[in-house]
Amino acid sequence: MNAAPLLVGYTATVGFVAPRLLLRAGWPHRAPALAVAVWHALTVSFALGVALSAYNLVMPTEHAHEGLLGLLHSCGLDIGSGGADPEAAGRLAASLPVALGTALAASFAFHLARARRARTRHREAVDLVGRRSPGLGATVLPYDVPAAYCLPGRRPRIVVSDAAVRELTPEQLAAVLEHERAHIAGRHHLALAVAEAFHSVFRRLPLARHAREQTALLLEMVADDRALRTHSGGALATAMYAMAAARTPRSAFAAAGQTVLIRLRRVLGPREAPHPAFRASMAAAAAAVPLLPLLVACPLGIG
Repeated sequence: MNAAPLLVGYTATVGFVAPRLLLRAGWPHRAPALAVAVWHALTVSFALGVALSAYNLVMPTEHAHEGLLGLLHSCGLDIGSGGADPEAAGRLAASLPVALGTALAASFAFHLARARRARTRHREAVDLVGRRSPGLGATVLPYDVPAAYCLPGRRPRIVVSDAAVRELTPEQLAAVLEHERAHIAGRHHLALAVAEAFHSVFRRLPLARHAREQTALLLEMVADDRALRTHSGGALATAMYAMAAARTPRSAFAAAGQTVLIRLRRVLGPREAPHPAFRASMAAAAAAVPLLPLLVACPLGIG
């Protein structure tokens, strides 16, 4: 039996239904790092589902063989089959997943390189105009609006405006700097590049659109939580409010931004972490979801 119909149904569910359910859930804002992992697991599962669906739609069904060929067949990876031109069908079927993987890898490399170039140009300008503050571990720029952001990568920079240094209290400024350090230490730019790459390939897909938006928001929440380990919610919230109007580079992670209102409510409201059992179950689900297309394909590939 060919697994294509079930794979298509599964992939459509992941691409269109799963994002809606995850957006309605209340737990992602209480466990943002875990939620990022779940969103990315869904994108991997969708990509595998598309690749296996395309393969099984092109590849005719055949009887299983013994040994390794039988195992490959059971997972939908037939090397040859009956029909007018089994070799041509096999080549075409194999080329579709390869083309998808190549497109995703190329898109990731493109977004990563483009962001790196933008950060490099901005970092060079910051180093020329700003002054290094060893006490803050940041570069201070002459800017009359309180602002703070980081430029992650191999040569990271944390940038704050001199207005932020003047107007924020020491605790507020320390909370903001810790927020930016969290982005750099967590290599959040890589997770964001993955979401951007997936969106570029599947631009009209709800999963791609929401995964990109939610990854950016959740990574800010992850950085907020890092700052809240050592600083009060009031200090971080007032600093975010003071910097809400600041303009920052698109390639940078800013302590304030378009999502500041959502994050302010979260920082000032009650923050109850999910139960450890729930966290464990969601982590297990995030690890298992990418494997589901293979599990769907394997049993039904036997005919």
